[in-house]
Amino acid sequence: MLQTLRNAWKIPDLRRRIIFTLIMLIIFRFGAHIPVPYLSAPAMKQFLGSGTDLFSLFDVFTGGAFSNATVMAMGVSPYINASIIVQLLTVAIPSLERLAKEGLEGRKKINKITRYLGIALAFIQGAGLYVTLLNMNANMIENGLGPAITDTSVLAFFTIVLTFTAGTAFIIWLGELITEKGLGNGVSLIIFAGIVSRIPSAAYGVYNVAMGGGAITPQGLLLIAAVVVVVIAAITFVVFFSDAERRIPVQYAKRVVGRKMYGGQSTNIPIKVAAGGVMPIIFASSIMAFPATIVRLLTGGNMPTSGLGHYILGCLSAGFSSAWWTSVVYAVLYALLILFFTYFYASIQFNPIELANNMKKSGGYIPGIRPGKPTSDYIGKISSRLNLVGAFFLAVIAILPVIVNAIFPGMTGLQIGGTSLLIMEGVALETVRQIESQMTMRHYKGFLE
Repeated sequence: MLQTLRNAWKIPDLRRRIIFTLIMLIIFRFGAHIPVPYLSAPAMKQFLGSGTDLFSLFDVFTGGAFSNATVMAMGVSPYINASIIVQLLTVAIPSLERLAKEGLEGRKKINKITRYLGIALAFIQGAGLYVTLLNMNANMIENGLGPAITDTSVLAFFTIVLTFTAGTAFIIWLGELITEKGLGNGVSLIIFAGIVSRIPSAAYGVYNVAMGGGAITPQGLLLIAAVVVVVIAAITFVVFFSDAERRIPVQYAKRVVGRKMYGGQSTNIPIKVAAGGVMPIIFASSIMAFPATIVRLLTGGNMPTSGLGHYILGCLSAGFSSAWWTSVVYAVLYALLILFFTYFYASIQFNPIELANNMKKSGGYIPGIRPGKPTSDYIGKISSRLNLVGAFFLAVIAILPVIVNAIFPGMTGLQIGGTSLLIMEGVALETVRQIESQMTMRHYKGFLE
C-alpha cells in the first residue's frame, strides 16, 4: 500500500489529486470543531451518555463532531440513510428501477434524488435533536451544567436546525468534490477520516485502563499486548474475508456469424463471501439501537436505571446493563439480525435467475449444469451457502467489541468497533485499487506503439 502511494506521488496528475483529497479532508476536520450557536457542548456529551444508540454511531462517524456540538454534528448519516432508502425504493418503484438501468444519466438523477432526500432527512433529524435537547434543559440546570439550549426562541430553533442541515449539505458537497477531482469515493473517505480521528482517543482510553490510576503494571502491559493482538487479528480476519470469493467457471459455446467464429472462451463468475459488505451490520445495528434512541428522544435523555425497561434496553444495547446475561442476549439477537439482513441485502443485489438468463442468451453455460432453471438453482444454492459464511464472519466482527469488553471490563474508551473496522478496511482497499487503476491507465502505452 505504501509503495503504491509512493509511486502515485511521482505522477503529477495523481499527486494533485492526492493533495486535493487531503485538503478536503482537512477542511472537513476543521469544520468538525466549529460550534453551533445557542448549543452547549456539555449537553451533547451528557446526551450521548453510555453510548448505546444511533447517536453514538453518528459521533464515531463524525470524529467527535456530534459530541462537541459542532456544525457537522450530523455528518453524512442522513445521506447514508437516504442512499439506503433510495436503494430499497429502486426495487419497489418501477420508475426508479428504470432510472437505475439508464446508465450514467440515470445514476446522475438518482444521485440528485438521494442528495435532496439526505438534506431533508438532516433537517428532520436536526429538529428531533433540538426538541430532545430542549427537554433536557431542566435536568442540565439541576446538575449545575447550565441549559442545553441557551436560547429557546423560534429564531434559535431555525438557527440550530439549519446549521445542522447546512453542515450535512456541506459534507455531501465535499464528498462529491473528492469523488470528482480527488481519489476514491468522497463520502466513504469522509467517514474514514472521522473514524481514524477517534483512534488516538481510543488508544489513550486503553492506556488509562492499563495504568489503573497509577504506574503501569505487568497486568497493564499484558492488557495492552492483548488489545494489540486482537486488533491485528481482527484486521487480518477482515481483509481475508473481504477479498474471499467463490469463482464459478463459465464456458461459452462457439458460434459462427458470417465468416467469423465467436465464443469458445472460458471465464468465471466471482461471488464474494461478504458481498453485502458492511450494510447488514449497519441495518442490524440500526434496528437494535432504535428502541434506545426512541426512549432517549421521548424522555429527554433520562434512561431507565432499573426495572424491566432497563433490562430490555440492556438486551438491545451493548454495555447498557451490567447484568452478564443481557450481553449474551444482545449478542445472539445481533447475530440473528445480521444473518437476516445478509440474505435480505443479497437478494436485492444479486439475482441468480437474471444472471442465468443472461448467460443463456449469450451462449454461456456452467460445465455439468444445464442452462436455464438448473443454472439459476445452482448459482442460488452457492450464493446461499456463501451468505451463511459471510453472515457468520460479519457477526464475529460485530460482536468482537462485546467480547473484548466482557474480557477486559472498563474498555469503554475502545470505540473502534466491528462496523468501524469494516468501513476503514473497505475504504482503504478500494482507494488503493483506484490509485492502482489510475496508474495503470497512465502507464499503458497501447498496442499501436
